[in-house]
Amino acid sequence: MKKTFHLLMALCLLMGAYSCSDDNIGGSLADTTSHVIMDSSFTMTGSSVANPSLRARSSAQLLGVVTSSGYGTLKSDVVSEFMPAANIDTAGTKPEWIDSCHLVMRIAVGGFTGDSLVPMRLNVYKLNRELPSPIYSDFNPANYYSKSDLLGSTSYSANSLQDSAVSSKYREISVRMPVSLARDIFSLYVKDKSQLNTPAAFAKHFPGVYIANSYGHGRVMNFYDTELQVYYRQHKQLTDTTDTIVTTRQSYLGVTPEVLINNNISLQPDANVKAMVEAGDAIVMGPAGYEINVKFPIQEIINSYKKNVGNDLAVINTLSLQIPVEEITNKYEIAPPSYLLMVKKDKKDQFFAGDSLTNNKDSFYAAYNSSTKTYTFSGMRDYILNILNNEGGVATDADVNLVITPVDLTTYTKSQSYGYYTNSQATTVVTKIAPAISYPCIAKLLLNKAKIKITYSKQSL
Repeated sequence: MKKTFHLLMALCLLMGAYSCSDDNIGGSLADTTSHVIMDSSFTMTGSSVANPSLRARSSAQLLGVVTSSGYGTLKSDVVSEFMPAANIDTAGTKPEWIDSCHLVMRIAVGGFTGDSLVPMRLNVYKLNRELPSPIYSDFNPANYYSKSDLLGSTSYSANSLQDSAVSSKYREISVRMPVSLARDIFSLYVKDKSQLNTPAAFAKHFPGVYIANSYGHGRVMNFYDTELQVYYRQHKQLTDTTDTIVTTRQSYLGVTPEVLINNNISLQPDANVKAMVEAGDAIVMGPAGYEINVKFPIQEIINSYKKNVGNDLAVINTLSLQIPVEEITNKYEIAPPSYLLMVKKDKKDQFFAGDSLTNNKDSFYAAYNSSTKTYTFSGMRDYILNILNNEGGVATDADVNLVITPVDLTTYTKSQSYGYYTNSQATTVVTKIAPAISYPCIAKLLLNKAKIKITYSKQSL
């Protein structure tokens, strides 16, 4: 459907010139008509494909097993290196004064999917070799640990977690670890602290851990932070004649975005979900579920634009895509992905491997609007301009073939103040885009009802 809005500007310029004689030079009239044109007559097609292997490069740790009708069965465990502390407190203490250490795993309140009451158990094993890089979600840790290298285990439910000392918004699990682990790290630091300068150097001495669900079925937990907390005694000189022994605590190791970490994910979609995919429905599902290969009608858009503009002057204002969503009913109310990435198919692997951010030329993201049940990719103007300006208006296969896949976004809010009498304005800045692994997600995209809209201004003389 095309809608043409005419903004008529009558520019009547009467030009007169006078000489010393009585002769007058007559005026001329020039009419210019400007049109703002909106065209939304285009359609797109696509089909779901399995996406079982993700390179997430995320510090999120998904742990547990859950089965939900309308979704499927998701299993996930974790392998991880550690970032060692830059400085370990050695003043007034010694290895044998280290009394205990605990692996502390934190989770946001409500940061799980499934039954909050079901009892589950986790085991923590020491890795016996360094993790491969790159590493993907279908990684099998079987050859990287031994069941005899169990460091600790604990039972828990989502409702039984203790409050975190960090914030009331978080809960935590504490797994008691062998005190020898902390003492070995202390001794290594005293001997050669350079061995703790980087995760790669430290991994040669302690390759990391494998954290696995060992009992229970019915919940997956999204842990955002893990660290090794060490408790030790320390001699303190209070005055020249008075001293004391105190017990204190320090984090020796932590899981950070800089270290190699991987969620080993297995997802078996529900039979009904598989049937929808086989019937041609466009299903997005995560983690490590389905993404959609789409053919975007960019050449048809360009052809229509050129035909309508002809030899007139024109400026493209916007190009956008809005996709309606059908939420899929399931046991645990697993929602659509919070964000979708649309990227040229031939650039997808490069995008994630390079920790890229969208450039609105060959990659775009959209947030889910739960009120309107839509995703809107609004910043696609550079995409069409690149083809018009740099490719002679002829789209390549790479321009047409795109992938829509669920993603997690990391953001921070930046505040700016504009003058003494104005309020501060907050701006949200995206710092990372990674394949969606934080939570289970699923949705049906109604591609046949998608609205692709281009607007441009045309000026006719």
